[in-house]
Amino acid sequence: MKMNTDRFSLTVDEYLAETNVLIYLNDAVTQLLEHKEEYTQFGVVRYFAEYFTSVKNGNHVLFREFSYIKVTPHNRESFIHTFWKCFRQIGKNGDLLAMSEYSSLLQLLCPDFPTEMVQNAARIVLIEDATDCLMSFSDFIYAFQIQFFYEEFVESVSVIYQDLLSGKSPNTVIVPTSTSVEQISSAASEEPDAQEGVDSSIFCECIEGLCERFKHKFPSTVAIKEILESSQRVSFYGFLMALAKHEGVNQDIGALPNKSDLLIDPEMDQELERLIAQVAISPTSNSSSSAVGQKEMSKKASPRKSLHQRKRIEMESDGSTEETDSSEN
Repeated sequence: MKMNTDRFSLTVDEYLAETNVLIYLNDAVTQLLEHKEEYTQFGVVRYFAEYFTSVKNGNHVLFREFSYIKVTPHNRESFIHTFWKCFRQIGKNGDLLAMSEYSSLLQLLCPDFPTEMVQNAARIVLIEDATDCLMSFSDFIYAFQIQFFYEEFVESVSVIYQDLLSGKSPNTVIVPTSTSVEQISSAASEEPDAQEGVDSSIFCECIEGLCERFKHKFPSTVAIKEILESSQRVSFYGFLMALAKHEGVNQDIGALPNKSDLLIDPEMDQELERLIAQVAISPTSNSSSSAVGQKEMSKKASPRKSLHQRKRIEMESDGSTEETDSSEN
């Protein structure tokens, strides 16, 4: 969990607001009361120690409700990182998935994760409302990161963009409702002039004005200027895709590695090999008459099987998309 190096100079209220301590303390107490019989047998002190350790390590968002995983920037960052860790192998295998399949994966980690947010992330990748098309893991996850982590910023920029397209002057910061966001998202994908976009310099000025008064997280204005100064006109989804590809923005969020390292995770690979080795030497039958013989066979076969698995992992890391028999999975 990221901490401000100048936190000791902050007032009490500023520190609590920056770290969201009260949100986590309230959730910890609520969880304790809801599962009192389960937790109190291990001791209340131990429970709080384990709760805040999980918050620090970022694994506290697993299987939690959507309202919780989005309540703080740290929770959002942790959820994006958890999604990457859990399903990185999809990208390593070179699989292409549809929006509905990515939605299903997200709902494995958060049962009530809204499909609408996944659709919006897919639109960033596809630049249009063609959510049935297939997407690579790397394209989707960086777009999803922008849509999820900067959700309020994306919604407000969408309002600005639509105002500029319609010839209005967006002089005030608009906080969209859920209904207006759906209408804006639909309009952005259906707007006939969306490919031509709006004037980049005016769009940049409007976004800078938004950031000066914005209370939620937003990308650095340096990155925003760098993107918008690279062309005279820009579309809404083109702007979001540029944010998704910007390494500086990705580093500021801190949830994902750079794209070149996205599919590399030595610790996870070592853990997979360890699990494979355990499976290779474990007996495959409960029959007492053949257990000893099978155990000996497993021990003899395990080095060869482990070597086969290691070769397969190496092939996947090289980007191979060759299909394998289901019995090898």
